[in-house]
Amino acid sequence: MSASTEIAPRRLGLKAPSFAFRAGSRLNLVIVGLLILVTLVAVFAQVLAPYDPIQPLGGLNLAPGSPGHILGTDSIGRDMLSRTLWGIQTSWFASLIIVASGLVIGGAVGVFAGVFGGWVDNLLMRFTDLFLALPGTLVAIAIVAALGYSLENTLIGIAIVWWPYYARIIRGETKAIASRPHVEAARLAGTSRSRLIFRHIVPGVVPTAIVTASLDIGNVVLLLAGLSFLGLGQAAPAPELGADTARTLQQLLTQWWVPVIPGVAVLLLSLVVNVGGDAIRNLMNSKR
Repeated sequence: MSASTEIAPRRLGLKAPSFAFRAGSRLNLVIVGLLILVTLVAVFAQVLAPYDPIQPLGGLNLAPGSPGHILGTDSIGRDMLSRTLWGIQTSWFASLIIVASGLVIGGAVGVFAGVFGGWVDNLLMRFTDLFLALPGTLVAIAIVAALGYSLENTLIGIAIVWWPYYARIIRGETKAIASRPHVEAARLAGTSRSRLIFRHIVPGVVPTAIVTASLDIGNVVLLLAGLSFLGLGQAAPAPELGADTARTLQQLLTQWWVPVIPGVAVLLLSLVVNVGGDAIRNLMNSKR
């Protein structure tokens, strides 16, 4: 009797963490699946949109839930669901472009600084610190003001100030990987520096880069929406979530859904991306 009472708690103690781990893994997979679903919605937004997002329709001022218009229409009769889907596509792919450019530029700077060290490391990191010291949002606004107000110039302005964050993280990870025994053994065996970088360093940096980028996309979505709200996004009548909210804000008391729906779309998009980034990090950490 005493033996059974001693064994049972131990068995329960062993099974509980295992069950929690499986449940957590399943939840992370579900969240990643939701992130993939958002990506598919962005890719096929033109197919999913029931109407032309720019062309006004016959019915005006339709509230959400109206026949044929799930999210209603705006003040000139444009379908809100179609404009929201196109806006999600714009925000999603614009964010991916910025994160990808920052990851490539910052990753290259970080890897070279971590591998070469010495004066190369000091020079590249002081250059990175210079960009980190600048107010990124204000610099992006200044660049857009100089180049002209458009979504393309907004992407250029943000991309110019977005890479230092990645450079710092990748440099630290590169130095950690370069000090591992298998990399030291490859170096002592006479492996060339280029082969050392692409065969040993870069593959080890990739998981950290993926997790960092996945956690950063939500920040870019919010920044793009904020700049578009200030008039630095696509010009009217092109659909864009932040710009659509800003243009129709005066209708908040009469047609609340027109400014609210694009804002809610930004909120949900950034939330899904942030939670998805956490899920990707948890899944990759569980495999290590």
